[in-house]
Amino acid sequence: MKRTKKHLPDWIKIDFRHNSNVLDIKRELRGKHLHTVCEEARCPNLSECFGTKKTATFMILGDRCSRNCRFCNIRHEKPYGVDINEPENIAAMVKELGLRHTVITSVTRDDLDDGGAGHFAATIEAIKKLTGATVEVLTPDFMGDPEARKTVSDAGPDIFNHNVETVFELYASVRPEGDYARSMEFLKGIKKDNRNVLSKSGIMVGLGETEEQLKKLLGDLAEAEIDIFTCGQYLRPSKSNIEVYEYRSEDWFEKFRETAVSFGIKHVYSSPFTRSSYNAAEIISMIKRPDINE
Repeated sequence: MKRTKKHLPDWIKIDFRHNSNVLDIKRELRGKHLHTVCEEARCPNLSECFGTKKTATFMILGDRCSRNCRFCNIRHEKPYGVDINEPENIAAMVKELGLRHTVITSVTRDDLDDGGAGHFAATIEAIKKLTGATVEVLTPDFMGDPEARKTVSDAGPDIFNHNVETVFELYASVRPEGDYARSMEFLKGIKKDNRNVLSKSGIMVGLGETEEQLKKLLGDLAEAEIDIFTCGQYLRPSKSNIEVYEYRSEDWFEKFRETAVSFGIKHVYSSPFTRSSYNAAEIISMIKRPDINE
């Protein structure tokens, strides 16, 4: 597929300058040797989440990834060892910030026997022990190991997320070390582990996917019984990452949201700036409101 240079449209541009609240949170994170995917992935919503909402997606297990997805800006290098104090440090940070909801994600750690599942579980348990915050996890696929996935499920996250990221046809070029079928089986397994856990997945668009490919993906996600689905515009984080194939319009995102709902997915969030953990606190509050669930 031939890619042509695309200029960032005016409607998708954003101010990346940081205010004092953002810088304060960054200093606190560095002081506790903690990482956020918000920073590592150069998320366009960082200033809003850090500065206004006082929320963050903590990235555990270091800042070096054992895989090399072409859309991701996180370093692909040999990972460090595991910081056994990290779960307690994150729980302390969640309490200090007064978060109602926190998101925990990680680099992929194929070098670990359980892919880091035990560390996820320890982090969930530490947060729930020290705070009243609800906890969302965004995990890698643990190489499809059902026991590793169940280790995380048994720790009781309120939301269990695993992103498929793109359509099946683009995995070879966008996510060569991932496996679409493995990710779908992983998502199905979340509901097998515990039907009370909200399952979630998300994608980026603008990588060259077609409408038919997207509909096939929605059908697969509906079959996996996911509760929450997110869709956002892919933005190239650096020149070393895969180029944007096209920028979708705001109207397209709204129509795609309606299409996803028509497949039976209950909670769909689709816009150019939607990211996996964007507005996560607001989303879980809406889902758990009694009048929504009636």
